[in-house]
Amino acid sequence: MKTSHENIELLEKLADGITSWIGSIPSLIIHTLLFLTSFLLPVFGVVDFDKMLLVLTTVLSLEAIYLSILIQMSVNKSNEKIEDIQEDIEDIQEDIEEISEDIEEISEDLEEISEDIEDIQEDIEEINEDEDEEDHNERAKKAILKSNVNSNKNEIKFLKDKIAELQNKIDELKKD
Repeated sequence: MKTSHENIELLEKLADGITSWIGSIPSLIIHTLLFLTSFLLPVFGVVDFDKMLLVLTTVLSLEAIYLSILIQMSVNKSNEKIEDIQEDIEDIQEDIEEISEDIEEISEDLEEISEDIEDIQEDIEEINEDEDEEDHNERAKKAILKSNVNSNKNEIKFLKDKIAELQNKIDELKKD
């Protein structure tokens, strides 16, 4: 035995099918043929003209009532879908704002790291100037350290460029 929920789903599917069919070319053709037949019946003497108009008017009134109900059901269903989509859009906008804030924080951190690296480079240069008489091993260590600092500086520059690129993409998403 079907539950009331299953019955409601079945009725909704039936209503969707009817609404879809009513808005089709076959429906237009069938309705046109029925109207032509209705008006031809009195011409051939099958039915009295007044009775035909009475029956036709009653049938059309009932059809109009059911069509308006079906159309309102479709409108209600569309409104529910639109509300769901609006909620999804709001969630996406919140996510974009959070990502934007995170990128700003990363950018600030990178600027601080860049300043620290510049300070370290200055310290290394001062050490190099002060200790011209150091042995060969010490000079090699400093060269390696300086190379690492330059490498880190290049990586930071690369990360800054990536952040700027991500920021541009976020700005484009906000515009859309």
